[in-house]
Amino acid sequence: MSVPLRPEGLRERRLRRWVLVLGAVVVGSAVAVVYAQYLGRDRFAQLTRLEARVDALEVEWGQLQLEQGAWATHSRIERLARERLGMHEPTVDDVVMVRIP
Repeated sequence: MSVPLRPEGLRERRLRRWVLVLGAVVVGSAVAVVYAQYLGRDRFAQLTRLEARVDALEVEWGQLQLEQGAWATHSRIERLARERLGMHEPTVDDVVMVRIP
C-alpha cells in the first residue's frame, strides 16, 4: 500500500525544481555575460589594430603622393627627354605655321 504524497511534499519538490531551473538560468546568464565581455574586448583590440594599420597606410599614401609629385615634375621630364630621347626645343626655322582655311 503506497502512501499518498502530502501537498507539502509536492510543493517542496516543485519549489526545488524551480530553484534548480532558476539557478541554471542564472549560471547560464553569467556565462553569457562573461562571453559577451570577452567578445567586446576582442573586437576592441581588433579595432585598435585596424586603426593603427589605417594610420600606417595613410602615411604611406602621403609618401607615395610626394614621390609621384617628384617623378612628374616638368624639369625632370624635360631633362629625361633631352638625355634619353635626344629631344630639344625647335628653332625658329623648324617651326611651321599651319593655317586652316
